[in-house]
Amino acid sequence: MATDPDAGGEAMSPPDVNKLEFDQLLTQLVDRAQDVMASQSRLRGLLEANRMIIGDLGLPVVLHRIVEAACQLVGARYGALGVLSPAGGLQEFIHVGIDVETARRIGPLPSGKGLLGALIDDPHPIRLRTMTSDVRSVGFPPNHPPMTSFLGVPVRVRDAVFGNLYLAEAESGEFSADDEELVTALAATAGVAVQNARLFEAAQRRQEWLGASTQITRQLLSTDGEEPLALIARQARYLADADLVTVVLPTADPTRLIVEVAAGENAEMLTGFTYPVEGSLVETAISSGRPMLIADATDDSRFELHMSQAMPVGPVMALPLIGRAATRGALMIARMHSGKRFDESDLDTAMAFASHAALALELADARADQQRMVLFEDRDRIARDLHDHVIQKLFASGLTIQSVAAVINNEPQADRLRAVVDGIDETIRQIRTSIFELSGQLGPQTGTVRADVLGVVAEVAALLTFQPHVRFHGPTDLVVSDGIGDEVVAVVREALTNVAKHAMATEANVTLSVTAAELVLDIIDDGVGISGTRRSGLDNMRQRAERLGGTLVIGPAHDKNHADHENSARSTRRGTRLTWTIPLK
Repeated sequence: MATDPDAGGEAMSPPDVNKLEFDQLLTQLVDRAQDVMASQSRLRGLLEANRMIIGDLGLPVVLHRIVEAACQLVGARYGALGVLSPAGGLQEFIHVGIDVETARRIGPLPSGKGLLGALIDDPHPIRLRTMTSDVRSVGFPPNHPPMTSFLGVPVRVRDAVFGNLYLAEAESGEFSADDEELVTALAATAGVAVQNARLFEAAQRRQEWLGASTQITRQLLSTDGEEPLALIARQARYLADADLVTVVLPTADPTRLIVEVAAGENAEMLTGFTYPVEGSLVETAISSGRPMLIADATDDSRFELHMSQAMPVGPVMALPLIGRAATRGALMIARMHSGKRFDESDLDTAMAFASHAALALELADARADQQRMVLFEDRDRIARDLHDHVIQKLFASGLTIQSVAAVINNEPQADRLRAVVDGIDETIRQIRTSIFELSGQLGPQTGTVRADVLGVVAEVAALLTFQPHVRFHGPTDLVVSDGIGDEVVAVVREALTNVAKHAMATEANVTLSVTAAELVLDIIDDGVGISGTRRSGLDNMRQRAERLGGTLVIGPAHDKNHADHENSARSTRRGTRLTWTIPLK
């Protein structure tokens, strides 16, 4: 049976096949168009994320925007950026998606364990559909929201890993290979943004330092306003973002240090605090002359006790204050135990402050020396005027009065004039003593009995609550030899030391009288009198006198035989009079 071609049959098959191929081609074209549109959307998202990241130069803002941009780019519910610590682990952890209250319930931020630590140890992308299925996962702490999918990508700044970008809970259920590529590209842009932010921060810090340096230099050159060391400590605390800054200097006791200036936590309590030199960071800084960076001071056996008393200290910088002749002390800059570690840029800034602090100490010493020289020159001028003018006029007046008294027939009036002459003589002696006291403060003077006695009186006066009165009679510096002068100084020191320790006196008089035949040293106080406890010192003074052929007489000060003390005889305090006499021939 023949088949009619017009009736259809096999003649209709080719058009059906062509139609099927066309539908498939159209479907593939639509799918590819959708893929192109999706890719364009992702590229637009990446470009938008890039613009979002580079829109600010402040590092904290940049870090937070990196996390937000990554979450938006791949549809992640949670995101975080862990900044690596030079000591290992995480130094900072910036997160989004978890509110403040939830974060508070979770507790401390991650330190870099589990999957986070795996990305630190091997900085290559990690993509997981289910985190718990990975052997490196260590689970979540209590109150942590559930998370399933995970994507981690390192963020590099130049050739070094700055930190890691962590994403969790993809909206699609898992992160794709395209998501990984997009986040990796975003991480590259993030590295550039972090580098720019760091450069911007460094430029800002340099600008702030220049401003602070100008202010400090102006203050160093001024004698008014804030004390330079206090200004340096305050500025160093601000620019180094520190919690406590102290300037530590040696004391007169070579075994101890003192906190001269403090700024920050409990500064008032620390100022003036002293502690041992041995085993301290300051000792190391002074002896080595090199700055030190301490990651955690509580782990260092040389840690400064004064800082631990003020706050729980962690990172510390110890910077020597290097002066012209020697290292003057140290500038100590510290942060709280939980604070960020100091780095080399912090050290550079702090060293500039240490140089200013050392310069401030040198200038303070120079100004003090200059003021002393001005004072000494003034005192020297006064001493010369007293010697060249006042004493000569008094001496001439005394001679005139003495000659008038010699020709007066009225004996009572002549006695009164002779008493005036005696008063002038006593005034001249006191002026000469004052001249030696003024001249003695120009510097250490030895070789004369007068200067040595004044020196030892000034030395022992620090133990007393008053200044002893000193008088000289006769040509002391011409007659007394060096050997005898040493004995006199030793007796004065021993006697005044006894007064300071035992007498409870309010006044003391030292009189050294010299004639051609003998030397008499009189030391009188208004204390409680002689007790039985002061024997060893008295025996030493007696032996010194006997060795030179002299005597030591000790008795009550208020003796009616002593005209200078007759008016004090009514006092209930007997006082003590020590008379040390030796022959000079």
